[in-house]
Amino acid sequence: MILAIDGGNSKTDVVVLTTDGEVRSAVRGGGFRPVADGVETAVANLTDAVTRALEAAGLTTAWPVADHVSAYLANVDLPEEEEEFHRIITACNWGRSVRVGNDTFALLRAGVTDRWGVAVVCGAGINCAGVGPDGQIARFPSIGRVTGDWGGGHHLGEEALWHGVRAEDGRGPKTALAEAVAAHFGAASALEVGLGIHFGEIPEERLGELAPVLLTVAASGDDVAARLVERQADEVSALATVVLRRLHLLNSPVEVVLGGGVLAARDGLLMAAIQERFSRIAPQAKLIVVDAPPVLGAALLGLDDAGASPQAHERLLAFYARTPAGP
Repeated sequence: MILAIDGGNSKTDVVVLTTDGEVRSAVRGGGFRPVADGVETAVANLTDAVTRALEAAGLTTAWPVADHVSAYLANVDLPEEEEEFHRIITACNWGRSVRVGNDTFALLRAGVTDRWGVAVVCGAGINCAGVGPDGQIARFPSIGRVTGDWGGGHHLGEEALWHGVRAEDGRGPKTALAEAVAAHFGAASALEVGLGIHFGEIPEERLGELAPVLLTVAASGDDVAARLVERQADEVSALATVVLRRLHLLNSPVEVVLGGGVLAARDGLLMAAIQERFSRIAPQAKLIVVDAPPVLGAALLGLDDAGASPQAHERLLAFYARTPAGP
């Protein structure tokens, strides 16, 4: 039995499956945010989801229950963080063996034809990782601006609010973002939204809700919003280009998987800008947008670790083809 875990910022998905690729249960729990909420809270959310998934699969009698735990987690960006959560999850005694990695690798595995390629995830944050055909890995720390990152849904929301406030008070150019940001939160102005966040009346994590608002405003022809979309496309292509170069795949046929809420939405303006950049920088790259849940990748990686048959992989993929949003 395999326990597959995708711990995301906004939700945690847990799937219990057999080594034949049969899904026995699937459960969704709270977000996995050890940095924002603390390790104890993050692990408690994880434990709750795992416990419910095992109970739904009828596996509550003997521990460890699973043969293998395949856990791919957001906010686990550095090798030392992977080691820390490997120790924590091992101590939970859910499975006889444990593998822990960053959730970008689960996205990659969910989208590639084989077991190698490059993935860019743009959800609440942004990250990129790649695996070469020889198994070589390239990745980024991806902690935020302190490690050179730009973009992701939360950051786009911050930018939309920033430009909206400056448009209102005259420090910046006019943009429809001001009215759109205010309307999204039912506020009188973008400034009122900013003050609401300052006083705790609006949770700061809700800024990510403004990413689709920004994309809609950009599609209407707004110059300020359109420049932000162009900048996001620059970041997606820059991340992938560096990883492709490190893996010596820049001029080779390679699959580049795009996922996370911002990219999986397939916004026309953003996707066209990304495609244009890849056509110049890595013309042999094949872009694949994945909207299957990342826990599929965690489950596939679990089957890989278990040495499962190709038929087991096909059975799991067929299950998610029938239920693409997950159970």
